[in-house]
Amino acid sequence: MSNKEKKVQPVDTVPKKERISVLEMIRKRTGLLVGIVGLALVIFILESLLGSGASLFGGDEMTSVGYINGHKIDRNEFLSRVEGQINNYRQRNQGSDGGDAMRSEAIESVWQQYVIEHAIKPQFNKIGISVGEDETYEKVVVNPAPSIIQQLSDPNTGKLNEQFARPDGSMDLVKWKQAVQNVVGDQEMAVRQMEDNVKSTVLFEKFRSLINKGLYVTKAEAKDGFYAERKKFNISFVTKSYSAVSDSTIKLTDDDLQKYYNEHKYEFMNLETERKIEYVSFNVVPSPEDLANIEKEAQRVADEFKGKTLSEDSAYMTQESENGNITIQNYTKKTMIISDSSVFTAAPGTVFGPYNEGAYFKVYKLQAVNSIADSARVRHILIGLNDPKTNQARRSMAQAKKEADSLVVLLQAKKANFDSLVVNYSDDMGSKENGGDYGWFDETKQFVEPFKNAGLMGTKGNLSAVETQFGYHIIEVLDVSKTRHTSYKLAQIFKPIVPSDETNQKIFGQANQFGGENNTGDLFDKAVDAQKLVKRVGDNIKEGDRQVGGLEGAKELVRWVYTAKKGDVGIFSFADRHLVAKLSGIKNKGILPMEEVKEDLALKTKQAKKAEMLLEEFKSKAGNATNINDASTKLGITVTSQEDLSFVSGMINEVGVDPIMVGTAAGSKSGSLSKATAGSTGVFILAINSIKTDPEPADYIEFKSKREIAIKSRSDYEVFNSLKELAEIEQHKSRVD
Repeated sequence: MSNKEKKVQPVDTVPKKERISVLEMIRKRTGLLVGIVGLALVIFILESLLGSGASLFGGDEMTSVGYINGHKIDRNEFLSRVEGQINNYRQRNQGSDGGDAMRSEAIESVWQQYVIEHAIKPQFNKIGISVGEDETYEKVVVNPAPSIIQQLSDPNTGKLNEQFARPDGSMDLVKWKQAVQNVVGDQEMAVRQMEDNVKSTVLFEKFRSLINKGLYVTKAEAKDGFYAERKKFNISFVTKSYSAVSDSTIKLTDDDLQKYYNEHKYEFMNLETERKIEYVSFNVVPSPEDLANIEKEAQRVADEFKGKTLSEDSAYMTQESENGNITIQNYTKKTMIISDSSVFTAAPGTVFGPYNEGAYFKVYKLQAVNSIADSARVRHILIGLNDPKTNQARRSMAQAKKEADSLVVLLQAKKANFDSLVVNYSDDMGSKENGGDYGWFDETKQFVEPFKNAGLMGTKGNLSAVETQFGYHIIEVLDVSKTRHTSYKLAQIFKPIVPSDETNQKIFGQANQFGGENNTGDLFDKAVDAQKLVKRVGDNIKEGDRQVGGLEGAKELVRWVYTAKKGDVGIFSFADRHLVAKLSGIKNKGILPMEEVKEDLALKTKQAKKAEMLLEEFKSKAGNATNINDASTKLGITVTSQEDLSFVSGMINEVGVDPIMVGTAAGSKSGSLSKATAGSTGVFILAINSIKTDPEPADYIEFKSKREIAIKSRSDYEVFNSLKELAEIEQHKSRVD
């Protein structure tokens, strides 16, 4: 058994009796909860502050997602939590699981929950923070926390579920207090989750409050803040940039590198495990034969489209277009997308194309030519297919038509008022409060075509029932513009220009051959150079990443880089390319070994050597200079001046950002001349010509308050990240995907 396995403790260490006590207490104090279905699981309130692919693994890797402070994160339990979050997402989004993006979000969220449980919450216990049953009862039942109200509300409208709401939409505490007696199964789990989340939120609030109460700014610190902001330095300096010394003049020995590394190890601290790859891409693009075949297919579609009637067009477009899309749009002479000007004189039914438009061959059919108003204003009543509050089906299209027709009859006979019908019958919540009026619109408005056309092609006072995918709209045209224009209605069929399977297989064969023949790091590098291939780099790859550079859906590649050895070569397929990749770098958490930072180490050591050379030059030539002009003359370097430099400004004329130079100025007296100093960008000598300071305030309350606000605003992030950094965390989230 490994040391890690010996330290494993159960994830849930809260005694069962304690876990159920508050729920039992609520049950005793309240009545029956009926019909709590699909309550949302609350994602932890501080998750955003804590934020930082198919074969399985053997041994401990099969069962572990990682370790946090000695606690083994069981893979099966981790997956169970992930599925719980995805199921909750489905409940809120009509069955959609959100795809890969939602799964990635759920994995990250669950991992942060474990970090909270095993790296953050133990700190609460150490300092004696707890949440009592009465507190939880207060936050869950008596005065529900915002998270409770959110869970009892419709995620789309934000309105409370009717069974918990007063007529005015506010929370009915009597109904809610009747909520808990005999909930079972998923309902009980949801209530317990609400209780646990409230407890956790209160714990964090107490911890945050305790931290913030311990943060204060002394008068001396406030005074420092005043001088840092209000103290201005007029300076003159001479400087020589490190770039003035050619790299070729610097000869580094192994001893130089070792010495710098030993003295500056802190500069090579890596806070998170990362990987680096180098790869060549074999792009999958259509061959000339593919292009010819697609054009031939598009021509067939164009020929057949000519023989279709207007009533047959939609079915044919569904049959022939990519993904069965029906694309019918109106264009003016200014917005027309067909380059053939004969479209403006052609008869309806004329087919244009196919045209090669880059990603597609496109075929167009002129369906109609209409004279329409430039703009129109209508009001409407929607007899919808779905309940606007629940989005559940409430009537068929035939039922919607029947109801709409009956209301039109009432309006035409002046037996009903339009405004009152909007209030009582319209299912469009977006316009209901405005009497069904969306105001003026033109052809560019993102309304469905039948709705838009009823206004733009109608006349003032016209009343009609129009069918759309939402149901039937009773539309009254309130007004139309006096100006009109010609609209050209085009049906479009898209044929994507994509490589054939044969082309894809051919290019994969090329990648496979290259990877097979060059299956070591050395062979890979030699082949890339010999064949003059473009080598790309993917750096800072973290376990659990789904994207590497511009490569989407890279989980298989990421999984490989965390199981491969440095120098290994692998082949990976994407939608539009095949890659041959070499694992070129491994950076584990902690101080990186010298061999892994050689390039960076060489740059830093060279700069240190340049600093030594320039310091020697400055001292030998201007070591006895009495003023900045004297130093300038002896060094042959022009003096640069700057006024009103402050400690917080940071930018220096003709130098840029150099904190060492700013700090040297801030720590000097008026009339002083600094010694030769190695800065961030070069070696310099600096003179303080004068210092200006605002009159000292009677007190420093303003600066004290500003600094306290600043440090408290960062406290959550910095405290919790510090706790994470201090924890022993080893994560392998890719093992669950």
